Amino acid sequence: MKRPCSAFLAAVGLLAAAISSTAAAQDNEAQRPKINLFYRWLEDWSALADPPLRTEPLDSLKYIPLPFVDDPKSYVSLGVTLRLRFELNDAPLFGISGNKSDSYLLERLQWHVDLRPNAHWQLFVQFEDVRAPGKSVITPVDENPLDLRLAFIAYVDSFWGGTLKARLGRQEMAFDLQRFVSVRDGPNVRQAYDAAWVDWEQQKWRFIGFWSMPVQYRDEHFFDDFSSKHFQYGGVRAERQDVGPGDLSAYYSRFMRDNTRFLDASGDERRNNFDIRYAGARSGFDWDLEAMGQVGDIGGKSIRAWAVGSRSGYTIANVAWAPRLGLQIDAASGDHKAGDNTLGTFNPLFPNGYYFTLAGYTGYVNLIHLKPSLTVKPIANLALMVAAGLQWRETTADAVYVQPNMPVPGTAGKAGRWSGVYTQFRADWAITPNLAAAVEAVRFQIGDVIRRAGGHDSTYFNVELKFGW
Repeated sequence: MKRPCSAFLAAVGLLAAAISSTAAAQDNEAQRPKINLFYRWLEDWSALADPPLRTEPLDSLKYIPLPFVDDPKSYVSLGVTLRLRFELNDAPLFGISGNKSDSYLLERLQWHVDLRPNAHWQLFVQFEDVRAPGKSVITPVDENPLDLRLAFIAYVDSFWGGTLKARLGRQEMAFDLQRFVSVRDGPNVRQAYDAAWVDWEQQKWRFIGFWSMPVQYRDEHFFDDFSSKHFQYGGVRAERQDVGPGDLSAYYSRFMRDNTRFLDASGDERRNNFDIRYAGARSGFDWDLEAMGQVGDIGGKSIRAWAVGSRSGYTIANVAWAPRLGLQIDAASGDHKAGDNTLGTFNPLFPNGYYFTLAGYTGYVNLIHLKPSLTVKPIANLALMVAAGLQWRETTADAVYVQPNMPVPGTAGKAGRWSGVYTQFRADWAITPNLAAAVEAVRFQIGDVIRRAGGHDSTYFNVELKFGW
């Protein structure tokens, strides 16, 4: 097993010290800014201009007023985010191609500087050191030693009767449940984009335009991540609140990647994506429905692909533990005929592993997926979920896929639409405003098509701690 780096040991010490000092003053808790463990750049610490609200250790570093500026919105804020996760996976890729049982630690340490010259401008810079001590096979989403994570300038102001927001630089972006565009928080290395983003909001409307070069990650040297014109993604989006009982959104995006390889096509991929989503909640019911169609070309072949996703549920609020009965239904196209002039394999773009499970056994490609679930809350800050997922291939001509879109060797063109069934347990506990914990376990029983390819039933387990200061 590899030795954890010194930065990792220092981070563990920081976490231990922070846990012992996270109690805030109760009288000021409602007024204090909140740690956003997912998007640190959205935090606004200007409230700490009021000295009585500086109740926690190191608040003097969360709000550093700019000299010679008499404006509470002018400040510098420092922050740290640490995620530690132990994972056990007894059969990555179902044990095919020599993938053996593995257990290891994932460590993600990030630190940032947030400069706010005034209420309109923001300069945000975040660095990271991401390691996977003890992991047998290291991939680009496992390690990123000492590199630049985010560096962007943002502007917000009133404009044309609404609010204009713009960002330029290395940044994060995600849509909706992050089925297809995400920050990839499940793996160890999150996804960033070197991008320009413009957002205009007025009452119930929101319009977005963006263009990006997704960051590509390397772990050979410090500060070696890069982006290039060979991989680009952008589009336009419109959102409207209160369309009937829910909110409606739609967007067009263009995915461009050179030298891409699928099972039945290779070359420069040019894919146009058309997406529509409707989501809402009313009278205990909640729903999130999304569909995406894809057309384009790759290596002289036409692209014709699609995907649909649905998450819905009903919460019995007046019963102890507020149980929620949920149902998730997903489907994505595969390639129906090898060797023809059309590629039907759906490209999930930048998917979020959390959407299915963190085990990585399920990819949003050539898929039919049915997942009933039950979630309960014994206390307000603890959620327990148990679920069962049933999976089929949309077509047996294409392969079974694992996250994000990796084909399982030996399954394409083989008989047997049934891929398997899995059971999942997950617990999420918000221990304090600064500290969260999670546990997840998945057991996947494979179908005959994977077993004939040399795979076997698989088990995944993790324990996670996430701390923010």
